[in-house]
Amino acid sequence: QVNLVESGGGLVQAGNSLRLSCIASGRTGLIDSMGWYRQAPGKEREFVASQRWSNGDTYYADSVKGRFTISRDIRKITVYLQMNSLKAEDTATYYCNAHHRSGHDFWGQGTQVTVSS
Repeated sequence: QVNLVESGGGLVQAGNSLRLSCIASGRTGLIDSMGWYRQAPGKEREFVASQRWSNGDTYYADSVKGRFTISRDIRKITVYLQMNSLKAEDTATYYCNAHHRSGHDFWGQGTQVTVSS
């Protein structure tokens, strides 16, 4: 079991920035990657960004490339999502994800990001 706790969401105006954090605990030794997904009202959950835990390779959805940056602190077992130039369409609940080498995915409880235009 891997437990994930997100923080950092909130209400911001378009064009501003937010940084999300996700701290992992539990059986973290077999984490293959960590990342972020989001779900807007009435829409399916979608991939935002992820980072391989071993080598730091990063992956982004086209909609956030150039605006969002994912990073990790291996010692703190924490992943961050720096979100710049936020748009109204970025409004969603953001979920932290940990992909285990066993093939199992673990999820946080979600943190709300609301961008006002």
